[in-house]
Amino acid sequence: MLREKFGNFEMNKEDRVLTREELLKNVKGRDAVLCLLTDKIDAEIFEAAGKQCKIFSNYAVGFNNIDVAEASKRGVMVTNTPGVLTDATSDLAIALMFACARRLVEADAFMRAGKFKGWGPMLLIGQDITGKTLGIIGAGRIGSSVATKMAKGFGMKILYNDMFKNEALEKETGARQVDIDTLLKESDFVSVHVNLTPETTHLIGEKQFGMMKPNCVFINTSRGSVVDEKALVNACKSNKIFGAGLDVYENEPALAPGLAELPNVCIPPHVASATFWTRTRMAEIAAQNLIDALSGKIPAFCVNKDQLKK
Repeated sequence: MLREKFGNFEMNKEDRVLTREELLKNVKGRDAVLCLLTDKIDAEIFEAAGKQCKIFSNYAVGFNNIDVAEASKRGVMVTNTPGVLTDATSDLAIALMFACARRLVEADAFMRAGKFKGWGPMLLIGQDITGKTLGIIGAGRIGSSVATKMAKGFGMKILYNDMFKNEALEKETGARQVDIDTLLKESDFVSVHVNLTPETTHLIGEKQFGMMKPNCVFINTSRGSVVDEKALVNACKSNKIFGAGLDVYENEPALAPGLAELPNVCIPPHVASATFWTRTRMAEIAAQNLIDALSGKIPAFCVNKDQLKK
């Protein structure tokens, strides 16, 4: 799409993230840049790109990796790829619930190690899901999708915590809006779906894990820094909670010490959007954002268009 539209087009052909030095070198003189969530786009990067650069198109729905205020100050558009990740991400959050509740990581390792000698009544006992209480922190598109699928498919009771009342979710699932302490104390499963902001950084820490039930399964597919990962390790290690499923990490790709050794966690490598359809649509939207900007238009998914007008 981009090569056909614009002749001077270069792409990173390696399936890996560019180093900081490579990123600084490759953005130099560009009119437009398609960047990844793992790329830290700050004043230094904008300076390297040059004053002629019109847009940084983020290949993600989140854009906390980009200094949007700095971009706006320089008149640079920032875009994202919303909407298309909803089902893929909510599906993975649900997969993590099942994997943790039914101890599938432990069970798989147990089987591969040749430890299975026959059925036993207490072998790898897990948690029930059907009819239990699911707490959703952040009832936006993805959080609402998780809640709806689990309420309708598995009869789960839904509690949610959000700044805004979600009347559609309440009507669809019978969900009840509660304060976060009530949600943590009453839920059998807690799934986090908030944006990363200064207010949500370490939203879940030692105090919050201490409020959860011992049988609680904790899921995070939002952003790693929403959770104090050291506190999570301690909670899982001391059995304050039953287990946890994470797809994002506080210091990604590094893990908090001890996390990888815990048998009661499931830790895939940030693959919530990794389906053929989703990644293709993300690429198409990110490319169209670039095309629109280079054609003199404001892209449909420009996150700072209001700031640019100022």
